[in-house]
Amino acid sequence: MYLLDTNHCSRLIDRDPGVLQRLRELGDARVATCVIVRGELRFMVERSERRRENAAKVEALLGDMEVFPLDDAAADLYGRMKARLLEAWGPRERRARRRARLDALGVSDNDLWIAAIARRHDFVVVSADDGFERMKEIVDLAVERWWSP
Repeated sequence: MYLLDTNHCSRLIDRDPGVLQRLRELGDARVATCVIVRGELRFMVERSERRRENAAKVEALLGDMEVFPLDDAAADLYGRMKARLLEAWGPRERRARRRARLDALGVSDNDLWIAAIARRHDFVVVSADDGFERMKEIVDLAVERWWSP
């Protein structure tokens, strides 16, 4: 079971031969994405010059793929994972740790939400983002790259 991050969904939209080949190799394996990725893809559409065309491509991709929502269990995982990351890599001083930002540690909040949804449903995260590799050092997270920038 695989949860595609935004960069791999974008590669599918662009018909990347390597990503398409990997999907063919998986056969009937479950491949999905999540509401966070949906939001990131919609943001990309809104910032594009060809909104209508790109919106249609995004909707076609998402129409063929299960999109997992956020739920209480994923939110609880997010909180625990964020605490572990800040404990491991954040500032040692308690007051500074309260103000610490994940992106300063090499992990984005959106990637952490995606990881929490993947953990919640026992998915392998498929992403080219280094933040997921960094998270693997602290939390139990399976990650694959089918494409690398």
